[in-house]
Amino acid sequence: MNAARYQRQVLIKDIEENQPKLICYVAGNKAPVDRIDTLGFVDMLHNIKQGEPIDLLLHTPGGDVDAAEKLITLVRSAAGEDGQLRVIVPDYAKSAGTLMALGANTIVMSDCSELGPIDPQVSSKDGNGADMIYSVLTYLNAYDAAKGALHDAPDDLGNRITFEKFDPTIVRKFQSVRDRARSFAENLLKRRGKNFSKIASELMDINKYQSHGQMIGWEAASEIGLTVEYMPSTDPTWRKYWALYCHLRLAIESEQRIFESHYVSLLL
Repeated sequence: MNAARYQRQVLIKDIEENQPKLICYVAGNKAPVDRIDTLGFVDMLHNIKQGEPIDLLLHTPGGDVDAAEKLITLVRSAAGEDGQLRVIVPDYAKSAGTLMALGANTIVMSDCSELGPIDPQVSSKDGNGADMIYSVLTYLNAYDAAKGALHDAPDDLGNRITFEKFDPTIVRKFQSVRDRARSFAENLLKRRGKNFSKIASELMDINKYQSHGQMIGWEAASEIGLTVEYMPSTDPTWRKYWALYCHLRLAIESEQRIFESHYVSLLL
């Protein structure tokens, strides 16, 4: 185990010879962004000088919006508001991960890299009291459709039954989460001088992106208006990023995440 960690950290040092300080956050597909991740980020940032350029290698299925805000704020603060921060996406950074990427000056992507729509996932009880993971945007889209159908045909019993299946408390909660995610995205984009309203709306367009896992590759991300630095998969530096990502990903189980720099290694 120590030998594998040593090999990864030697690779990080090798990358840093020609690139900014590199910190890595790689999570399994069942390890959503969470406030506990603060532990790893604080450790990784501890020995980076204020205002020094930072590269964040990011791989995550998404997770808690508020936690994502805290994490990218920590990194952004270390780099400095006018400093340089790049987010490197070797594989994918979905939903809350995409939100984190919006806080960078540049998003580094290659042919296998993908962002995703900003589609918060929230745990709530279903009608039988069981815990369910809901797509906030899908749920609210269905609610709006049911509300519209009832408005158009108020005497239709089927429309009324369908509409009454929606819990008003959950609807309000999900509307708050949606608005929070949009506000967070717009604030990050605004600081980078982007057309924040247009980009945020596009990333949250459920009609364009019909699934939580839908791919937004480097070309699509550029077309949306994000600042993307494309690295061909044959680029020597990209090959090092990819090798490092593979080593990190293979070091964790699906419910774990790893935080690593050339001086810190933490597994949660």
